[in-house]
This record gives sequence, structure tokens and C-alpha cells, in this order.
Amino acid sequence: MSAEGVTTPKSRTVALVTLGCARNEVDSEELAGRLSADGWTLVSDPALAEVALINTCGFIESAKKDSVDALLEAHSLKSNGVTKAVVAVGCMAERYGDELSDALPEADAILGFDDYKDISLRLQTIIGGGSIAAHKPKDRRSLLPIAPAERQKLITSISDIEPLQRKRLDNAPIAPLKIASGCDRRCSFCAIPMFRGSFVSRRPTEIIDEAKWLAEQGVSELFLVSENTTSYGKDFRDLQVLENMLPEISNISGVQRIRLSYLQPAEMRPSLIQAMVSVPKVMPYFDLSFQHASATVLRRMRRFGDTESFLHLISQIRALSPQAGIRSNVIVGFPGETQEEFDELINFLSQARLDAIGVFGYSDEDKTEALSLEDKVDQDLINSRVELLSKLVDEFIAQRAEERIGEHVRVLIEDEEGQEGRAEHQGPEVDGSTFIKGRAKYKVGEYVDAVITETSGVDLIAVPL
Repeated sequence: MSAEGVTTPKSRTVALVTLGCARNEVDSEELAGRLSADGWTLVSDPALAEVALINTCGFIESAKKDSVDALLEAHSLKSNGVTKAVVAVGCMAERYGDELSDALPEADAILGFDDYKDISLRLQTIIGGGSIAAHKPKDRRSLLPIAPAERQKLITSISDIEPLQRKRLDNAPIAPLKIASGCDRRCSFCAIPMFRGSFVSRRPTEIIDEAKWLAEQGVSELFLVSENTTSYGKDFRDLQVLENMLPEISNISGVQRIRLSYLQPAEMRPSLIQAMVSVPKVMPYFDLSFQHASATVLRRMRRFGDTESFLHLISQIRALSPQAGIRSNVIVGFPGETQEEFDELINFLSQARLDAIGVFGYSDEDKTEALSLEDKVDQDLINSRVELLSKLVDEFIAQRAEERIGEHVRVLIEDEEGQEGRAEHQGPEVDGSTFIKGRAKYKVGEYVDAVITETSGVDLIAVPL
């Protein structure tokens, strides 16, 4: 059924359920902005909404399962007499499209990224009893020119500059701010470039305007996100754009912290490291995607680096900022991983003294190069290596936390009841927390200067100064 000419009644209600990463959080708030501008009422509880809009994640098997579970849970609400439709958007919907529709008839529609600009019309069509053909996936890398600079020319020539459409879905003092989309890397285990597309930087003026808007909404910490933050500016033919933009964001009234995410070790450059440790309000927080430490495993992953170069990068960072926070993720059991290569990863992590480490067992992903690699590691061996490394990692990061006893930190309170927050070296959600100990009770959004006195695993306990 065509949605043209349909006007959204003011009474329509929609609930957004977001799974996955901070990039999805931004997408959900942009969807919320479009829907709100067109008269939809946003509610937090899907049981109270006519439409449950599930923003799915399609990164790894566990995330896909969570997305399917969320869709099924939303479908079960349709017996309440309020919820009329369950709609899937996000990465899993984009990645699998009509295949997901066939496998999951409980979803009333599977929409791709290209439907976002017309999301209100799409939902109105569904609520009105119409149907929308399920999204048909395509390799989104083919939609833009191969040359990064040519992508900016094309986007500039065909796009209309529209006002910011984003609506905050919570009152947290931190918010993600997307600075780019897509990825040009070809890691053999990763399907993200296929469904997120080629790398495209947002214009600095757009980013700064959105940063100002977020500050006006009460956000004091900005979390700059993308699929590959170290590539920002490559399509402007100037990799210094990020370094030049950070001081401008720092000058925005109300912004207290700026945090960068998703940094590629092979693309780290001295000027970016220097900016991250010297520009006011930019946190010395390095989210470095090592993935492994064995040169041979990394080559099979279509990545670069080794133990020596990674330790050298870490030493460069700590020479400039001894208290800098460094986190990473690693994959265990990649095809062909030998005991010697696994031991090298353990050795690297024991020397790196990272503040947070995510350990993931390898799993085959559809339409990736690694899917066809030989010498797959037995699943039982992958599980045992994950278990062993996870235990060791718990010890490593607990030791690193103990090294911080006596450090002065500035903690952003995010949970008033538990007096829980994050210091400068701690990223949101995936890292440890800092708990303020004392009689005073601080409110969410307050910053507390404190000294670390003890630890609890990866978490820190501090007393106000």
C-alpha cells in the first residue's frame, strides 16, 4: 500500500527499543526526532505503545539472539489490545531483510536504513493495515564511489541540508555523537562494512551544531562514535580535521568531557595522540581495537600490528599521559590459531596493563572472508581458551585497578542511589565504575573530585577531596 499523502494522527504512540552499540543509540534518537516532529507520541514502555520499534543489532550471534528475543517479546504484547505492530529496524534488519522476515513472521515489517527518512509514513502504513515489502539487503559499499574524496562530492551534490532531527530518549549526562558512518577496512571476520557501507565523515559544522544542541539538552560528556574514528577526515583529504575540530567542541559551553571511541591501532598518529592528551576536556581514553597480538593471526584477520608495535603504542600514550585509560577487545580461536599464537596473546595482555578487555570467542559470520578459511579451531577448544583468558584478564585488569590507588580522579555521577560514576579513564557501559564513599550524596550529572582508596575487581572506590 502506498503511504503517500497519509497524515499521522496526533494520538499515535511508538516505543523505541535499542540494542547494540552507541551508534544504534544515535540512530534511535534520530528516528525518535523524525517521529516526534511528525506528531507521534514517544513512550518508554512497549506495552503502552501502538508500535514497538526494535532497533536491532547484527554484529555477533549473541547480539542477534538478543534482537530476536526483543522482537518476540514485543510480539507477545499484541494480545494486550494496545500494541498493534512490531517493526524491526537497525543492523540486523538491514543485514538480513527479507530473509529475517521469512524466519520471523512475528515482525510486522523489516525496514532498512533507507526507510529511516520516511519512518513516519512507513509506520502509519502498517498501523493503517497496509503492508510494506521487506527490505532486500545489498552490499552498501557499492552505493558510493571507491575513492573517499568522491563520496563527499556525491553526498554534497545529492543531499538536501535538513535541520537536526534528534530527540533524546533519556536524561543521562552523557550522549553519543556520531561523527562518521561506515568502514573501509576489510577485516576478514567482520560484516559491518557490508551493511553499514563505505566510510563517510560528517561535516565538522554538522557535528559542532549537534554538540551544541546536546549541551543545551543538559549533556556534559560527549562520546564521539563511528565505525572507525581514526579514519575521520580521510574523505576530506585531511586527517588533521579531527585534531582541529576537538578544540572547537571543547569551547562549547556546558561540555565538560569529550571522549573518542573505536580507534584503530594501525591508524593512530602522533598528532591525534597529542590532541587526545592535551586538548582541554578531551579525555585521555584510548579505545584501541587490537583484536589479537600475534602478527600471523592479525594477517589472517586482514589487520596489521604485532605485540612489539602494540606495546610501543601503549608506551607512547603513557609517556604523554601516565594515567590514560586504555581498553580493547580480543578474539580467541580465530581460524588457524595455534597454541603458540594464543600464548602470545596472553603474553601481550599481561604486559599491556589495560584498564578493560573484552574477550570474544570466534564465530563464523555470514558473507565474511573468514567463513571460508581452513583450519577452523574446534569449538570446545575455543570455549576453553575463552574461559582461560577471561580468568586471566580479570586478574590483569584488577591489578591495573590496584595500580590506580592514590590517583586523583574526577568522577561523573551516573547513579545517585549507588553513588556510582566514571572517572576520566572509564568509558560508558563497557568499562568499570568508580564508587564515591562518604556521607555526602551527589546527584546524577555532578562531577566529584576524589582520590582512589581501594578497589573491587575492576571497579574503583574513592573518597571526595
